[in-house]
Order: sequence, then C-alpha cells, then structure tokens
Amino acid sequence: MTTRKKSKAMKHLEKISGGVLTLGSLIESIRLADEISQIAFAKKLDISPSHLCDIEKQRKVVSPERAAKYAKILGYSPEQFVRLALQEILDQAGISMKVEVKVA
Repeated sequence: MTTRKKSKAMKHLEKISGGVLTLGSLIESIRLADEISQIAFAKKLDISPSHLCDIEKQRKVVSPERAAKYAKILGYSPEQFVRLALQEILDQAGISMKVEVKVA
C-alpha cells in the first residue's frame, strides 16, 4: 500500500480550516480569504445563502457535478473540488476509502 504525502498547500489549508479539509471548509476558506459575505458568495455560486451555510458547515453534501461547476465559477481546477465532494459522499456512507481524482 502506498501513501501519498500531503502537499504544502493542503497542509496549509487544513491548518486554516482547523482539521481535515472538506469541500465545505475549502469553499468557506476561499470566501473568507476573498473577504466576501455569504450573501455575495452565494449569489456568485447561484445558490441561496442558507444553502451556502449548510455546505460550509457540512450539513449538505455537494454532488461531483456541482462541485466541478463551483470550481469553474471560482476559477479553480475542478479536480480538488470533485475529489472532496466524492470523499464526503463516501465518508457519510461510512465507507472507509480515500478518493483520488485524475483528469481523463
């Protein structure tokens, strides 16, 4: 079994978010770094502020398709967003596996 080392960027994001990085904590970190309110950020993502809050607080799971859409809107590569979305789906299902995503 091989284990991948976390990148410096991933370690930094986990330090900022206070734990293992999730899609919600990534989105919240981006929003806070850009100093944008939840209302303005939700509008940018074309979702309600309450839905954004639920995503940030891990009360809602985002589909891989929607995660890729959010990455595109925010100007990020979709691989990390999709990986985190898939990981959350597995984690919520109680499936103890780690997701890796590569561009086809």
